Amino acid sequence: MGLSQTLRFILSHPMNRGQPFSSLARFAKWQIHSRLKDEVIFNWVDGAKLAVRRGMTGATGNIYCGLHEYVDMSFVLDNLEPGDLFVDIGANVGSYTVLASKVCGAASIAVEPDPGTADFLRRNIEVNEIKGTVRVIESALGAQQGVISFTVGRDTTNRVAKAEDREVRQVPVRTLDDVLKGESPKIIKVDVEGFEAEVFKGAARTLADPALKAIITETLDTDVLEILTKAGFRRGYYNPERGEVAQSSSFASNNSLMLRE
Repeated sequence: MGLSQTLRFILSHPMNRGQPFSSLARFAKWQIHSRLKDEVIFNWVDGAKLAVRRGMTGATGNIYCGLHEYVDMSFVLDNLEPGDLFVDIGANVGSYTVLASKVCGAASIAVEPDPGTADFLRRNIEVNEIKGTVRVIESALGAQQGVISFTVGRDTTNRVAKAEDREVRQVPVRTLDDVLKGESPKIIKVDVEGFEAEVFKGAARTLADPALKAIITETLDTDVLEILTKAGFRRGYYNPERGEVAQSSSFASNNSLMLRE
């Protein structure tokens, strides 16, 4: 994000409503601290922490606003409990994983194909002391196993490479069904920059599992919608302030919530 876009995001965020000066003060404080230290340990939600470095777009959004993705993070916090399994596909540095396992006490499988980002993910698992409840899968997910080109150095927007991409590396690909091997998640979050349909094509057994109640997906194009609809999921909208699923949205979200009927 550019500066003006970042400031608009901060000031319009629901958790900053009515407090513009303190919101901007947090932004300014981070700008100073991130220039003085390579890593800042941020005290986050209900005892959770984040190890954050300058340039971590998603993680710094949590510093500025409390919950970067307010609607979807609230849904995870409100609907996971000890004994549940959460799958975080495209985990990045682990914000959702930390909420699921540190705050909610659920087990998590965090999938992140970029080796450097996976190191930051493991760092956040370490600072939150949740190694015993989180399994890291350093791989991409797709329709079949193999190897695929993946971008380098794009922070939260690293993705399966396109023909025009030059800064790439080869990473392994597995299917979600292979990763889970019969385990039953309650909630799955998928943020893979447009590769979601391929992930779901490799998850037929998982999608058919009645224990899976909700999917948070960044992309809901025609292919993804068809796959999830056939598997028995329908679009829903979460109201974090009421803790309810509604038929329409009162809050903006970059993701789509799909619920088992």
